[in-house]
Amino acid sequence: MEIEEFRCVECNEKATELHRDYSNGILKITICDSCHKPVDKYIEYDPVIILIDALLCKTQAFRHILFNTKLNIHWKLCVFCLLCEAYLRWSRLHGSEQSSDPADFIRYTKEWEFYGMFGTAALELAAFCGGVLCFLWAALCGLRRRSVRLRPLLRALLLSCYGKVLLIPAVIWEHDYSPICIALIEVFVLTSNSQAIRVTLNSSRRLSLSAVCLGLLSETCVARLCRTFSWSFLDAATASD
Repeated sequence: MEIEEFRCVECNEKATELHRDYSNGILKITICDSCHKPVDKYIEYDPVIILIDALLCKTQAFRHILFNTKLNIHWKLCVFCLLCEAYLRWSRLHGSEQSSDPADFIRYTKEWEFYGMFGTAALELAAFCGGVLCFLWAALCGLRRRSVRLRPLLRALLLSCYGKVLLIPAVIWEHDYSPICIALIEVFVLTSNSQAIRVTLNSSRRLSLSAVCLGLLSETCVARLCRTFSWSFLDAATASD
């Protein structure tokens, strides 16, 4: 694989290879010189097992995904998660409206509200990532004089937002406990973000949680500004009519 460096999933030490390819298709997993364990045990695992360990926020699974794989779907995953977020907000907006006319659903799908909610969700995500990256840059580069690569951090943040995909089934299979499910999904996404930061920087849990909290604060401020701006726009439009 064309990747800059590998990491041991157990101790986070750098490694030059994950396995050695001998003749006749024989592979031998590389043993870490530091912890004397396989550098990456997940290269023999089924993708379903890796996904389950990632859902459990296991450090080894996150190291495998972030360091030892060439997974460059973070931008596509970001767009899909934003679509899920926009659909959730759109369904909340029109969920209380009851109509027996099937043409209303077609009319709603043609409205620009969905695209506006997509843009708002994108702004909130940008605020969250910006707040996290600014905090980590100030905390590590400014205070500890430690170099920080922002691109791997951004990739880790976007990949760790995969939990937002669960918003779609939570909306489709709507029931009385949907608000609780949505709240649990949001907590899970923030937990995954914190774990991704911790694995990428090999930092303490306190630092990653602080970064996530500051990012959440930035996202909340932007969300309130967007909500205030939309209300002001609607009031102005109503007054002009």
